[in-house]
Amino acid sequence: MTDTSAFPDLFDLGADIHDTKAPAGPIEQRWDTRKFNAKLVNPANRRKLNVIIVGTGLAGAAAAASLGEQGYNVQTFCYQDSPRRAHSIAAQGGINAAKNYRNDGDSIYRLFYDTVKGGDFRARESNTYRLAQVSANIIDQCVAQGVPFAREYGGLLDNRSFGGVQVSRTFYARGQTGQQLLLGAYQALERQVAAGTVKNYDRHEMLDVIIVDGKARGIVTRDMVTGAIEAHTADVVVLCTGGYGNVFFLSTNAMGSNVTATWRAHRKGAYFGNPCFTQIHPTCIPVSGDYQSKLTLMSESLRNDGRIWVPKNKADLEKDPREIPEEDRDYFLERRYPAFGNLVPRDIASRAAKTACDEGYGVGPGGLGVYLDFADAIARMGRKTVEAKYGNLFDMYARITGEDPYETGMRVYPAVHYVMGGLWVDYDLQTTIPGLYCAGEANFSDQGANRLGASALMQGLADGYFVLPSTLPDYLSAGPFEPIADDHPAVVEALREVEERVQTMLSINGTRSVDSIHKELGHIMWEYCGMERTEEGLLKAIGLIRELKNEFWTNVKVTGVNEELNQALERAGRVADFIELGELMCIDALNRAESCGGHFRAESQTEEGEALRHDDEYAYAAAWEFAGDKPVLHKEPLTYEYIEMKARSYK
Repeated sequence: MTDTSAFPDLFDLGADIHDTKAPAGPIEQRWDTRKFNAKLVNPANRRKLNVIIVGTGLAGAAAAASLGEQGYNVQTFCYQDSPRRAHSIAAQGGINAAKNYRNDGDSIYRLFYDTVKGGDFRARESNTYRLAQVSANIIDQCVAQGVPFAREYGGLLDNRSFGGVQVSRTFYARGQTGQQLLLGAYQALERQVAAGTVKNYDRHEMLDVIIVDGKARGIVTRDMVTGAIEAHTADVVVLCTGGYGNVFFLSTNAMGSNVTATWRAHRKGAYFGNPCFTQIHPTCIPVSGDYQSKLTLMSESLRNDGRIWVPKNKADLEKDPREIPEEDRDYFLERRYPAFGNLVPRDIASRAAKTACDEGYGVGPGGLGVYLDFADAIARMGRKTVEAKYGNLFDMYARITGEDPYETGMRVYPAVHYVMGGLWVDYDLQTTIPGLYCAGEANFSDQGANRLGASALMQGLADGYFVLPSTLPDYLSAGPFEPIADDHPAVVEALREVEERVQTMLSINGTRSVDSIHKELGHIMWEYCGMERTEEGLLKAIGLIRELKNEFWTNVKVTGVNEELNQALERAGRVADFIELGELMCIDALNRAESCGGHFRAESQTEEGEALRHDDEYAYAAAWEFAGDKPVLHKEPLTYEYIEMKARSYK
């Protein structure tokens, strides 16, 4: 392999990679073409085939329910004590769908266009158009399940707007949309559990993939209650394990959210796509102290009616915001982006808030906050209407901060949220390991360099309810497959590797707690690979992370033993994988010497401080192959036939 990379000491360049499953032809016909050309499995043969699904959030629960209903034997695994505890419940604001109920110019094409543009032209056209196509079906499916979407006075489903769009296409259930959608998927899943087609394993964490003859044939799990390390085999494995924002330690993700399932798959041969593409959410409750272990998101839906501002005069920073007159307030999003105002995409709103705070206009402790103010909305609509739309979000803010957002503006600041990176998958959602599929936030496919609000729930349910049930049969049609015995060499070896790794961590017996190392990693990542990145900072971060990796494997202290409930051991395994992922994120960010979406390189910006892409060099998805200490970069060229690639503007 010829090494022509810009940083030959850090990574090698491999051959380009291509998505060979996406059909050619008119984009509106590609999904129908793929479904027709995909091979089928007749109902009698489905009973002979076994599917493992790891993760029971929206993508996993929807896929398991759908495949179980089709007649496959499905095993699901989650580390929570119930699928209802999946982090999908935390997506509050809504789910997009191109229904055009408001008759305001929406369409499948416009949703497709907004999503590609919102991702700063770093997403595939074919995947994103399919997502827009099936979005309308998702709403019908969820309504049939009884999901209590908000409705207008006449009984029709209500919509609101989210960032990066100029239409109302977001369906919502007050401020708890993710929770209601997950309950719908959970009910569908439990129906199949009762029917005997799905068996669910709670409190089981996946620690490795079993590869037989180059194909994924099972997983190794640890029973989190007893410590039992077990092998589970099947004909195909699907990872629906969410994102890795907790690499930053402080994020809006649930404390248990981790990268271990996808990272273990990456180490076994699955390419990792665009790891540096991290989303920063603009409306998070600011950090209040070093004691915090996670951050709380305030839904983007609040930007429909809330106005974001800071004082124009630094002398007013300590004042009660109600005492600052209108003429002394800088509504900086409305000023800088008049066409979209407070509803610009998340990456743009986040950088604008950071800029205001960096220039000394931030409010609250440490100057790390901007106001999200509802005074105008309450005056216009009345408090009862605001309570009906956002009441639970306001209550949550009041409980956490001790401040009444009905009386004074909320204080918010950007924070790590979603990740656009994940395992590289083709149009069928299959990774580079045959028989290993990946869906939802765990894959990289649909969001580009920045996800528009209300698209996470859309992708999870699209993948689970509509994509996987049509693409998995194409692979499974080659069955029935030869059963994998418990004493198969690949099974024995995978179990041995996991057991050795666990025992190694338990035996180090150093002086550093797992959390102290995780916090240090998070500080490095936020400082050098967070909202703004530079070549100098990324090179420094890579060195610091390598030192931290050595510190972990020589000086971590993991208390307890394996044969019991041991949360220190659970965290240790996850942090070890976060350290390796963090290094790859920095290498990926270093290689991409452009700004796009959530990836902002300080060396690449316009005179106005906006992200500056370099399409001649970086119009590709980065697919990283694990190769020990020196990863290999494979580029998937991105071409646009139906959308003109141009500079994003929301002005």
